Formats: sequence, C-alpha cells, structure tokens
Amino acid sequence: MTLRLALTPGEPAGIGPDLLIKLVQHGSPHELIAITDPDLLESRARLLNLPLRLREPRGQALPASELAIMPIPMPAPCHPGRPDTANASFILETLNSAVNGCRVGDFEALVTGPVNKAVINDAGIPFSGHTEYLAELSNTPRVVMMLATHGLRVALATTHLPLSQVSGSLNRPMLREILRIIDRDLKGKFAITTPRILVCGLNPHAGEGGHLGHEEIDIISPVIEELRDQGLNIRGPTPADTAFTRKCLDDADVVVAMYHDQGLPVLKYRGFGAAVNITLGLPFIRASVDHGTALELAGTGNIDTGSLAAAIAAAAEMAGSAA
Repeated sequence: MTLRLALTPGEPAGIGPDLLIKLVQHGSPHELIAITDPDLLESRARLLNLPLRLREPRGQALPASELAIMPIPMPAPCHPGRPDTANASFILETLNSAVNGCRVGDFEALVTGPVNKAVINDAGIPFSGHTEYLAELSNTPRVVMMLATHGLRVALATTHLPLSQVSGSLNRPMLREILRIIDRDLKGKFAITTPRILVCGLNPHAGEGGHLGHEEIDIISPVIEELRDQGLNIRGPTPADTAFTRKCLDDADVVVAMYHDQGLPVLKYRGFGAAVNITLGLPFIRASVDHGTALELAGTGNIDTGSLAAAIAAAAEMAGSAA
C-alpha cells in the first residue's frame, strides 16, 4: 500500500532540505509530500548538484529523484547555514498545514525535520519545541516523547526540564496518564497486543527502600500497582542502572525513564544517527529525526540520511499498523 507521508524539512537554513533531497535520490515506495517552498528545494538541489523533480501529490510512489510538494512560500531568501528570523513564521506555517492535512485525512503520517528553537523565539514567537507545538495545535492535553532505535524504545515521563525540577513535577495523575498513553499507542500504532512496560525509578537504586528518596514509594510504585491491577503488563520501579541490561530489555517493549538524561544517553549510544523521535498521544502519527539542524553542514552534502530514513520507515510502519 502506498502511503501519503507529509514531510516538513524544518529550519530552511539547516540540513533538513538537504536530507530530503538526498534521500529521494533512491525513490520511495510511499508518496513523500514536502510541505515547504519549492524554490528552497530547487536551489538547494542545484547547490548539492543533485537532480530533483517536483510534482503535485497524486497518491503514487516516487521514482528516483522525484518528490511531491505542497508549496508554501518563504517570506525571505534562505542562505544555507544562516537562519533568518523572518522565516520563523514560515516554519510554523508548514507545521500548521501538515497537522491540518493529517487531521482531515490528506496524509497518513507526519515526519518532521529539525528546527532551531532559538530562531523562532528570537522572532518573538514563544516556541518550546515540536512536541509541545503539535500538542497545542491538535488540542491534545498530554503527549509522551518516545525515542526508538534498533531493539530499544525509551519513553520519557518528563522531557525538557532542569534536573532540579524533575522530582517536583512527578505526581500520580500525571504518571498514570503517561503510562496509559504508552500502553494505548503501542497497541494501536505498533500492533503490540500486550505491551511490556518497564518503568525506571527516579533515584539511585530506585530509592533503596526510602533511604535514597521517597518518590518510588509515594508515586511510582502505587501507580504501577494500580495499572497492573487494571490489566497493564507493567513492572518497576527498576533501578535505572540495571534497567538497560540485556536481561531486563529482553522482557520489555519500552523502558520509561523519569527524566531526559536518564534514558536517552543509552538510546543514543546504541543508535545515534538511526534513532527516531516519536510523539505518543497525538490524534495522528508523528515521527522525527533524532538530531538538530547542523547549520554548518547545510549545502555541503556531507550529511547522513539515516535518521530521516528511519523516521519515514517508522511513520510508515505505524500508519500500516493503524490502518
């Protein structure tokens, strides 16, 4: 089945457009629809000395060097490696169009390229990240960030918080909702009949029975026990220094880390450059690359399409499971 996948290249001065142009040199079994300025893609293709043919979407697979396009004009010219705050609204408009297309059924999934949050904020537009922005656009009260690579999925209970704020942000209703979203989306978007969820503790040794912290006793364990009684296949809290051992991972479909740097260093060590950022809880499928804009590489051709290819493959797999 040929799927219609929307792609937003992200920051136009970064490597997002380059990655897309380089990737489609090999064609695609799905219709990749770039939501961006066609002049941006054509000028970058010339700079990279790569062929590129743009066409209107028609629900067909892509032969080599072809790409479908939904045109949105940039307000200002784009120079590789030099972001311009004048184009901040354009970046958000590509996301707005992509989300609207997903919601009305024009696309089966959304794949996002990297953005530069500072550029958008410097333009006077409050923006904390793709995940939060997509949640706001779709009126989704709670989403969950999950990264995946070869044989490992890591979901986060908290995301971009200073470490000093993590403990105070954890509470039973929030953790309960996050774990339910993970269970539901692994069933609905990954076709895992009974997801095996392994939950990390917050503190060293999962609190050592209260001697190294009480969050496990007061928050994490009660929620796990409650959800297990409701039929979820969930265990923990497991000390984070053993949660990623082979013995634990062999019996888990996802590891839930309590904070960003508890789980993601392990995942990126295993699969950086081939990992995918997936947003659970949205009313549509969204996958993204696991890296930034790499402004210094824009226009050079010295880039690796591995993460974008993995994100497209993950989006297609989820769309196929949800169909």
